[in-house]
Amino acid sequence: MAAAGAGLLFGFGLILSGMTDPAKVRAFLDITGQWNPALAFVMGGAILAALPAFAWARRHRTTLAGAPLTLPDRTLVDARLVGGTALFGVGWGLSGLCPGPALVVGSSGSLPVLVFVAAMAAGLLLSRRYLAPRAPEAPAAAPRQA
Repeated sequence: MAAAGAGLLFGFGLILSGMTDPAKVRAFLDITGQWNPALAFVMGGAILAALPAFAWARRHRTTLAGAPLTLPDRTLVDARLVGGTALFGVGWGLSGLCPGPALVVGSSGSLPVLVFVAAMAAGLLLSRRYLAPRAPEAPAAAPRQA
């Protein structure tokens, strides 16, 4: 139930902030044209809101519900990370959508957004099928307990 509430809150935040409007996102990313910096404040606010949660997560070993909490320990910048980041950026710039806002807008039944979500899902499935799993950075490295 908490996950559903968090998802709804996240979705409403995306709608209220304008992150679900591809034209507004493209205007934010177009720093050489009619740049609209409004989404920078949205992202900055999101970072400030998340900082206390990340600080708390580093100090504790369980979630608020008592479940074990693990944090990733990979720090290696490799070709997969750079390639994935570049692909994400190109897709975001061309479509004005990234995964979260696309799922929110896709729930309205918008055909172009549903095509985007289908392509995103296909890419995820293809990457899981054809890209080799990542090797750990160190032998027998396990996820770090927070």
